[in-house]
Amino acid sequence: MRKYEVNIILNPNLDQTQLALEKEIIGKALEAHGARVERVEEWGMRRLAYPIAKDPQGYFLFYQVEMPEDRVNALARELRVRDNVRRVMVVKKAEPLLAKG
Repeated sequence: MRKYEVNIILNPNLDQTQLALEKEIIGKALEAHGARVERVEEWGMRRLAYPIAKDPQGYFLFYQVEMPEDRVNALARELRVRDNVRRVMVVKKAEPLLAKG
């Protein structure tokens, strides 16, 4: 299992109930694909560098997970088809370099 960062931008027009539902669905999707969530950062509403679907802002979520390599593409594909998910980016975390001693 490898470590990944899953970066998600959600629709900025969601109310608190819809936002909670989206976070729950994302959590279930991660669990279904064998991911173990190590850390979640919720940056909230941020201005985008360029508009996505005519929205100048997005709601940012960052997950640090450990999951099997063969499930990464399936997870990203499942999250991208959600209507309220604007962008998904899964990044493999670098392995720490061992010091020569």
